[in-house]
Amino acid sequence: MALVNAGVVVLDCAEPERLAEFYKGLLGAEETDVTANRIEIEGPSGFRLAFRRDVNATPPSWPRPENSLQVHLDLVVADLDEAERAIVGLGGRLVEAKDAAGPHEERGFSDPAGHSFTLRLAVAPTAPKQG
Repeated sequence: MALVNAGVVVLDCAEPERLAEFYKGLLGAEETDVTANRIEIEGPSGFRLAFRRDVNATPPSWPRPENSLQVHLDLVVADLDEAERAIVGLGGRLVEAKDAAGPHEERGFSDPAGHSFTLRLAVAPTAPKQG
């Protein structure tokens, strides 16, 4: 028997309203629970995030080591260039771009509050299925 029935990733930030707008636009999500200090959203696939007000929140400085990466999200997209334009339009910024060896291309971004996330382009495997 599971001890936990459900969970949600919560990002601390100074302005949860602003961050919720960014992720609603990015994920096509809707607000599901709103209080004075916390906003929760859910995307069409059931992906849930919440944003909690912390007036002393300090954005991670990743990739610089002085305030290292605390947590980040990996999101899969069909078109990295299109997603990058949308993210910048929503207030996010490109942190790094790299062509990873193997089946995925990745780009690192930060949201308007400085939390990092990675966009990955999933490529269909070219090897035949085994078995």
